[in-house]
Amino acid sequence: MLEYSEACERNKRPILEILRDALVDSGSVLEIGAGTGQHAVFFTRDLEHVTWTPTERPAGVAALRARVEVEGGGNVSAPLELDVNDDPWPAAVRDREYDAVYSANTLHIMSWTSVEALFDGVGGVLARGGTLCVYGPFRYGREFTTPSNARFDESLRARDPDSGIRDFEAVSALARDQGLELRADHAMPANNQLLIWRRRTGI
Repeated sequence: MLEYSEACERNKRPILEILRDALVDSGSVLEIGAGTGQHAVFFTRDLEHVTWTPTERPAGVAALRARVEVEGGGNVSAPLELDVNDDPWPAAVRDREYDAVYSANTLHIMSWTSVEALFDGVGGVLARGGTLCVYGPFRYGREFTTPSNARFDESLRARDPDSGIRDFEAVSALARDQGLELRADHAMPANNQLLIWRRRTGI
């Protein structure tokens, strides 16, 4: 039986509505933290012009590969192993540039050091003029957007003190360091955001 995420099932359609526009000029997409693979196989049925490369940490690659083999179309590449803390990232991931990078529900379940590593890695694989799309909950001005997000943050930190909902401003600073400019901040269902950055063509 394939692994299943109810959250992915709920949010995949609203996210796709944004990605149709954000990725209209993207031919290749790297997904960081693809999890069950539900997003990869769903998005690529609609985004037929995109070649989608899903990645996951070594322990999760087998489950991801199982879904891609059963449900993936011809524009979903075989999943690759990627731990963002690897330095450098695996050659199989960094041997090419990608027109876009996508990651959903990852920043708040990793340490801040790992968030920094993720953006550093993106800087090495995202093409000039490329797009970075990040989905998940964020704080603004160090304030939670809803009481439920504050409770969610408490539960995250109780499980792992290094995790937690990230500050939009801090994440944006990491993006700027990689030559990325914020193009859109979309409010999404369930108190999440979909942030869209574009890399300057000269970087």
